[in-house]
Amino acid sequence: MAQPRTAARPRPRANSHPRLLSEGRIGPLILKNRMIVTAMGVSLSEADGHVSQRLIDYHVAQARGGAGLIVLGVTGVAFPVGQVCLNQTAISDDRYLPGLTRLTEEIHAAGGKVAAQLHHGGLVAAFSAGGGHPLWGPAYPAPYSGDLLDYFLPEEMAAFAGGPIPEVKIMDAEDVAHVVRQFADGALRAKRAGMDGVEIHAGHGYLLSSFISPATNSRTDEYGGSLEKRARLLLEVVRAVRAAVGPDFAMWVKLDSREVGKAGGITIDDAAMLAPLVEAAGANAITVSAYHDTGQAKLHSASNIPHEPGAHLEATRAIRKAVSVPVITSGRLEVDAAEEGLEAGNYDFVAMGRKLLADPDLPNKLAEGRIADIRPCIYCYTCVSAIYVREPMRCAVRPETAFEGRDWLPKHARRRVVVVGGGPGGMEAARRLDMSGDEVILLEKSDRLGGTLRFAGLAYEPNERLLDWLRRQVEASDVDVRLGTTATAASIAALKPDLVLVATGAVRDMPPIAGSDLPHVFSGDDMRAMMLGERSDDLKRKTSWTTRLATKVGAMTGATANLDLVRKATHAWMPLGQNIVIIGGELVGLELAEFLMERGRSVTVVGAADRFGGGLLLVRRMRLLAELKEHGVALFPAAQDIAIEKDAVRFTDAAGAGQRAAADHVIVAVGARGDTTLADALLAEGLNVRAYGDATGVSYIEGAIRGAAEAVAAG
Repeated sequence: MAQPRTAARPRPRANSHPRLLSEGRIGPLILKNRMIVTAMGVSLSEADGHVSQRLIDYHVAQARGGAGLIVLGVTGVAFPVGQVCLNQTAISDDRYLPGLTRLTEEIHAAGGKVAAQLHHGGLVAAFSAGGGHPLWGPAYPAPYSGDLLDYFLPEEMAAFAGGPIPEVKIMDAEDVAHVVRQFADGALRAKRAGMDGVEIHAGHGYLLSSFISPATNSRTDEYGGSLEKRARLLLEVVRAVRAAVGPDFAMWVKLDSREVGKAGGITIDDAAMLAPLVEAAGANAITVSAYHDTGQAKLHSASNIPHEPGAHLEATRAIRKAVSVPVITSGRLEVDAAEEGLEAGNYDFVAMGRKLLADPDLPNKLAEGRIADIRPCIYCYTCVSAIYVREPMRCAVRPETAFEGRDWLPKHARRRVVVVGGGPGGMEAARRLDMSGDEVILLEKSDRLGGTLRFAGLAYEPNERLLDWLRRQVEASDVDVRLGTTATAASIAALKPDLVLVATGAVRDMPPIAGSDLPHVFSGDDMRAMMLGERSDDLKRKTSWTTRLATKVGAMTGATANLDLVRKATHAWMPLGQNIVIIGGELVGLELAEFLMERGRSVTVVGAADRFGGGLLLVRRMRLLAELKEHGVALFPAAQDIAIEKDAVRFTDAAGAGQRAAADHVIVAVGARGDTTLADALLAEGLNVRAYGDATGVSYIEGAIRGAAEAVAAG
């Protein structure tokens, strides 16, 4: 039987991040390093709140990966009241103790430490309405407003809006006392389960945060008015929890450092004044986060799950100056930046979310100096977007995440496997097959690996990191890579494979649009060839400018295809006019619009879809569409009668009005479809064949990576 193996890796860089890897302390709790798995609602427990084996497997992988501490996300102290997501973990009753205890024991056995995040959803707990529970809060919230719902696709809206409109319960003194007891009892259960600490969630618009925020707390009693009064409920909870667990159990608080875009909301000054009060009440540390006006779609990636790197650093520094206990920061920090911040004394610990979903082994790889081996997060928001539409969390670049209990590399006799296609799906399958001990031959018709991911890396820089990682993984393996090789059924059959995996990607037909044969009209394949410096006879016919760019960029990049050089070349000089019309408002069209807008072009996007953004996960879609509008990109969904002319595109807009968009060049970003022609021919030859990814229907990066993993796991 073939035995799974680990491919050779680049030379380690020892002790490159000594501060991240140093021991730290939160009150009585000693952590082996400064990296914490931040609390995330992952929807992996049972529907009734009990811990599931799937949740255990998920957290055990993080413990084995070397994180200093794992914080369980949104552990409900009042469950099912206050529930904010599907399959949320409960800590509201003793009946949940056996599962919580087993989870703790297995994390400990794997070398990790664990804390429960004590949580009550308050006014944000719309999921509770499905069970007929009211929303608990300090006062009636302001009427909902904003553009959030404009960005949902119809199928997403049905999932997001499920359930009746909830009632609001304005808390009285008895309710306040009840909630305080619930937090204290939840903390005591965490201690009884053997956990190492608790984090009190006082952010993100949840119950405690809604009392703290002047935007949601309009009370005039002892729990409203000044900051000290608005914080009274939180401080009572902190003191009650400390009394319940005693002085020798770690307890800390997550605070909103600000409420982004929310009129009259929490400010950094508020947070800096509140943090010392929390410390005085008994907290051993402060976790710094933020929230936002939920009605504004773009802001859903501007606070607790920020798109901008280092989003919380200014607030973290302000809070750290105000307290003497450790401060935990977060907010899209790459490991080098995290190390620099620790060295500068800006914070004491780094809470990581998406990075550890993409690679839970990040801490161990860092400790071993295997930095180049860390699988990158591409900030596509697959993980959180799934939660928005009431699905369990998943990761686009690591299919194992949330499915750790599955055997992804089943044992089998050594085989000869031919993988056709050197894009992300092909590279991912090849490296997995190599790790399982198979002989792997990877056939790629172009002169370099990457496929459409090379183009995607130009349009959206985080994709380039995944491309580089996949290439390194293949280069470090024993995979026989054959570039410049066009695969046919006959040539593959001649290799006598035991299995063929077909990851040839989609084909891109030019749809029947009037004027699509004009010389200034580019297909998606034309654009990819132009931007990557590939030579194309069709492009030569279209414009000599493109030929010059292909020569220039091709010479710069050579076989290595350094996308940074390509990006610089295309930024400085692109053979495209000032006015660009893109036909197609799905992922490719919108990311291309962003790319061209950033390079000074006037861009119009026209498409037949009623809502743009198909293929983009919800949270990324909300940000990208908003930013395109902010930068003057004209968006015309639900367009009809599209026709291309020599200097314009004419169409009928959603309101039925005729429109004319000036166009020096037109890019048609629709027409992609799966193509199983090769797979069908191989089947006809009697070969064992599996096709996946875009070859079977456009599914983008997640479909390619997950399809590869599924194909290999099938044995």
